[in-house]
Parts: sequence; C-alpha cells; structure tokens
Amino acid sequence: MSSTEEPTAPDNTHLLGAADIRELAAAFGVKPTKQRGQNFVIDGNTVRRIVRAGGVTAEDAVVEVGPGLGSLTLALLEVAEHVTAVEIDPLLAQHLPTTVRARMPERADRFDLVLSDAMEVTELPGPPPTALVANLPYNVAVPVLLHMLATFPSIERTLVMVQSEVADRLAAKPGNKVYGVPSVKANWYADVKRAGAIGRNVFWPAPNVDSGLVSLIRREPPKTTATRQEVFAVVDAAFAQRRKTLRAALAGWAGSPAAAEEALRGAGIDHTLRGEMLTVEQFAAIAEHKPKAEAAQ
Repeated sequence: MSSTEEPTAPDNTHLLGAADIRELAAAFGVKPTKQRGQNFVIDGNTVRRIVRAGGVTAEDAVVEVGPGLGSLTLALLEVAEHVTAVEIDPLLAQHLPTTVRARMPERADRFDLVLSDAMEVTELPGPPPTALVANLPYNVAVPVLLHMLATFPSIERTLVMVQSEVADRLAAKPGNKVYGVPSVKANWYADVKRAGAIGRNVFWPAPNVDSGLVSLIRREPPKTTATRQEVFAVVDAAFAQRRKTLRAALAGWAGSPAAAEEALRGAGIDHTLRGEMLTVEQFAAIAEHKPKAEAAQ
C-alpha cells in the first residue's frame, strides 16, 4: 500500500439492504417466524457498527449464532480471519453459503456453516473461536450465550444484540432491581456492560421491542474451591424466591433455614440480605460453605 493510500472499509454493495433481504426471503421462501425470533437486520451501517463494537480484528475467528440471511455474516467476513455461523433453520442454512459466495467470493473460503441448535453445539470447524458476535433470538438469548461461553473458553470477546430488557439484566450490577440469574452467571465468565442501543427500524420485520448491545470481555472466574455448577446452584436457589431473605431462599439448597444461615455465616454474609445484593464472588463463597449432608440413617 502506498503512503497516499488509506485503508478503507469495502463499499456497501456486497452487504444486504432492505430490498436485498426481502428479495432473498422471497426467493428462498423464507417467512420470518416469531417462534425462532427471526428479525433480519436490513442496514449495513448497523452490522458494521456491531462488528466494531465487538472489537473484531483480522486475527479473529468469529462464531456467529443465528446468521439468518447473512446480514451480519457478511460484515464479519469483511474483517475477521474466519467466520463460523451456527444456524438452526435448515432453509436458511441451505442458502447462506450461496449468499456468501455470491456476495464475497474472495472471502468464501473463510466461512463455515453448522446446521444445529446452538444449545447442542460442542465443537466447531475451523480455528478455535476467539470472538462471539450474534444477533441472538430473544427467546433463547441468555441460555445460548451462557452455553457458548461455557463450551468455548477460547472466546475472549463477545458482542450480542438482544432485547433491551435482556441487555439490562445481563449488564446489571448488585443492588439493581433487574440484577438476577443472568447477571450473576454472565459475570462468572466475563466483565459485562451495555454497548449501545439499536432501533427497531433496522430490522425486517420490525420487532415490537427495542434491542441493546452487550459486550462481554472474558476474565478468570472467581477463585473458589466450588465448581461452577455448585455456584450456579446457589444462584438459582437465591433468585427462585428473590423477595425472600437468603436464609429463607437457600433453605431448600442447604437442607434447612438453620443450615442456610450456617453457610452464610461461614461465607461472611448477612443472612437477612437478598440475593440481588450479592456478587458472583459472594455466591461462590456460599457454595464453598454448604453444610455436608448428614449420613443417611
């Protein structure tokens, strides 16, 4: 590249606009369903914004969940070394490789497609993923996100677009009224923050809710002798009855209210608090102090 040349992003001709999305959907016989939360992004600037917010670089192997007709896929292929898309819909999966070859033939060899429910994916083709970038179906966003983070520890950065309320819950801090199970479990894996809002008019069909971007940067989980499953069991118990004090909410988990109080005391936590006040590290401390079950009589 000469000194007078400046690196510029490719033009928009290969990205999918509103007319392209409708044309492809009609040609393939695709009818977006609420059941699968299918709302396709129709704005090139939005998908490029998502790629930037995800910090995707030329060294990244990106996994995308729910690529749909390929709006975000094409924007990821502009930048990333490799993109693997996981699609549950056989009709969409059938046509996406063709769209990639037609729109970005020079990058088609950097693309893989997996036809599967993301919740059942345990391995991926290509290099280990370093980033997860996805427009997640609203009805399964949290379980899919947590499954991918647990299954692929090589994922360093994640940028997901989800329903705005889900984004708020994922990024909430202790003491916030929407802080709950998704907040704590996401924090086990990563530092989580809101990364922007997305309007309804960039989708087809337009959803009835607003969307938000959530950034997750992988970090070491809390130092604890308890397993992730043991910690998550405490989290689930604490928020199953979130209006109750921890002594009452954890009674079933510990075996009795008195046993729950013993565990809380061992962890140095006030038994009159509620789960919404605790950090993931504090939940881990509680898990470490679960009373041993008495030997069967």
